[in-house]
Amino acid sequence: MNVNRFSELVDISEKTGEPLDRVVLHWEMLDSGKSPKEIMEKTSELLHVMEEEYESHKGKTFKTLVGLTGSNSKKMYEYLPHAFIGEKVFTAATIAVLMAENNASMGRTVACPTGGSSGVMPGVLLTLEKSGIERDKLVSGLIVAGAIGKIISVHASLSGAQSGCQAEIGSGTAMAAGAAVHATGGTPRQVSNAAALSLKSLMGLVCDPVGGFVEVPCVKRNASGAVLALMFSDVAKAGVESVIPFDEVVDAMAKVGIAMPESLRETGKGGIADTPTAQKIAKEFSKKFKL
Repeated sequence: MNVNRFSELVDISEKTGEPLDRVVLHWEMLDSGKSPKEIMEKTSELLHVMEEEYESHKGKTFKTLVGLTGSNSKKMYEYLPHAFIGEKVFTAATIAVLMAENNASMGRTVACPTGGSSGVMPGVLLTLEKSGIERDKLVSGLIVAGAIGKIISVHASLSGAQSGCQAEIGSGTAMAAGAAVHATGGTPRQVSNAAALSLKSLMGLVCDPVGGFVEVPCVKRNASGAVLALMFSDVAKAGVESVIPFDEVVDAMAKVGIAMPESLRETGKGGIADTPTAQKIAKEFSKKFKL
């Protein structure tokens, strides 16, 4: 199976009637040499890590490297019953922040696709699980998400240092949106549309960590990614299509990444990192850590 684009996976699924996750499993088997059973077991293990980390840390604070975050998920967890945007959406945002804070405290995370964006996928999947979606469907969704991330990695980038935060939070959001559509019974084409709509909405997002540390604004961006992923999964399942196909959106993201100045690609020199408050914080870091 010589697959180079996500549209090819969708076409195979539609023409054969084989579920998209099974098509992806066969593709990955030929590419990696691992059996579908091995891939499914590994994927299930990754979901288990997400579940375990959330359950062991919910409602708690984190001690992060430089202390710019760590208590936000606890505040959100306590505020959950009052959330105007609704329990499910706010739960996704809360879990996403919790996982991102866990990453910032050097905790155990699943890079989906990176450590800096490791909150988006669990924010979406664990919210679906809490809403009654069966675990095996979540595993299948995660397998599909892996294919979306793989296509992006081949034709663009998953690195903030190379292509800005669009490559991390943007890719993670596209992956999570596709996973949500598949896990909740959407069609392969709806999966592709959800991924495209998500990635387009975060096109050009810069990587500008204060002081160069993955805390501000990185952690809270995970919340926005999780919320957008859920929204666009519903938008796609409602029948809304992306005018620009997913594969072309990925190509566009690659070009935007190349066009970004170095200051907006994880160097800590531009964007939010260049504000007076951020510069003051960075100087304090330098003194404290003798950088």
